[in-house]
Amino acid sequence: MSYWVYIMTNAYKYVLYIGVTNDLARRNQEHKNGLLEGFTKKYNCHYLVYYEEYQMINDAIAREKQLKNWSRQKKYALIRQKNPNMEDLGAYLL
Repeated sequence: MSYWVYIMTNAYKYVLYIGVTNDLARRNQEHKNGLLEGFTKKYNCHYLVYYEEYQMINDAIAREKQLKNWSRQKKYALIRQKNPNMEDLGAYLL
């Protein structure tokens, strides 16, 4: 089984949300459709801009915690390494 650490943002690309899931395509759709109550719904985080895949849930959770402790600038630098224009990657999920 695979696990993903992912980052969502809003249309202005200012708000960042970091999460973990075992089904990235499903979770992306839940965020896009506002099906999850909480932070992402409140701040309209509907755009998947970054993700990493892990084989062990403990590794994914540890990475999520690490990223959440990073500064905003460091998070943006990480995102832009793989996604320079911060495009919505959700459209590429199967």
